[in-house]
Amino acid sequence: MSERTLRIGAAGLGRAFTLMLPTFLADKRVQLVAAADPRAEARKLFAKDFSAPAYESVDELCGNPEVEAVYVATPHQLHADHVRLAATRGKHVLVEKPMAISVAECQAMIDAARKAKVHIVVGHSHSFDAPYLRAREIIASGAAGQARMITALNFTDYMYRPRRAEEMVTAQGGGVIFSQGAHQIDIVRLLGGGRVKSVRAATASWDSNRPTEGAYSALLNFTDGAFASVVYSGYGRFDSDEFTNWIGEMGSPKDRSRYGAARKALQNTDAAKEAALKAARNYGGADYKGAPAPSAERLHQHFGLLLVSCERADLRPTPEGVMIYADDTQRLDKVAVRDVARAEVIDELYQAAVNNRAPLHSGAWALATLEVCLAMLQSAREGRDVELQHQIGVPA
Repeated sequence: MSERTLRIGAAGLGRAFTLMLPTFLADKRVQLVAAADPRAEARKLFAKDFSAPAYESVDELCGNPEVEAVYVATPHQLHADHVRLAATRGKHVLVEKPMAISVAECQAMIDAARKAKVHIVVGHSHSFDAPYLRAREIIASGAAGQARMITALNFTDYMYRPRRAEEMVTAQGGGVIFSQGAHQIDIVRLLGGGRVKSVRAATASWDSNRPTEGAYSALLNFTDGAFASVVYSGYGRFDSDEFTNWIGEMGSPKDRSRYGAARKALQNTDAAKEAALKAARNYGGADYKGAPAPSAERLHQHFGLLLVSCERADLRPTPEGVMIYADDTQRLDKVAVRDVARAEVIDELYQAAVNNRAPLHSGAWALATLEVCLAMLQSAREGRDVELQHQIGVPA
């Protein structure tokens, strides 16, 4: 029996949507049937591309009876309202990370979904990437023993990609901890078993023109005695893709000749010009080039260097699979690249919405990841360890 198609409405046609669009187009299990965005040019292009309605408000989108699930890719500070709106209309939800910007908002979203008997899946975060999932399988199998220490490091040019003004305001979900820490912490929790006991962190804001956290370093202690060190910098100098043989975050070879291009592109711009530059690159904007064609050189997406030190082996997820370093041998456990990038996201959404199967990246899981991110901010602000209260283990 062939699988039926899950009908999706997209709330927000910005950068996150453009990254998920190739998946929506290529995965035959889903179909985009409606969208919402405040930008007229985005709505016009969506209606043309998909012969489907595009609304100005998320409320109108959620009122469309054809929509079974809503992909919420609006700004971070709007996630809570838009997820609750979709849930109360009986729609399943795929919401971009971070789930929200407070624990209370996350809990309200979970409560709304539970009351409506719909599922929340939170992603894309890079913990969906197949090499990290494979590393988790190896740990769960007992083959390498229990995870004891995790080292995660990523250096990018995140802070110098075009931003709207609120993306430089921490209280509105701006900065690297909400947008990038949500990836890194999700991966580390997945591989460390999920239950973080305490956090000690330092953060940095080194550019007065971009007054939010652009770098962090944190130590996470897990309830079982494991610990993780996580480091991130978005200041656009050293590029940690050097450690992944110059395979970029999206799984394709990186053009090294473009070193420093992000900073250079923002020279002589003010906040209004920068916001316009970002809008121009988004779906429907003047500089939007359409969904990229699949690359023959594509490998797995990733989030920098990561090493899991287990009792009997070290594991290093890579764009090709998982390197396994045992006592007397090292080998690559190669993981096949699927035809559809980010198909793992659709795996969870489809199983949840169509087959009522609880997802790994549930609301409760994402709340726990956000709690760690918020604890990093609190620890840096107060100069102390922060104990956590809402952690959950990795679902079986």
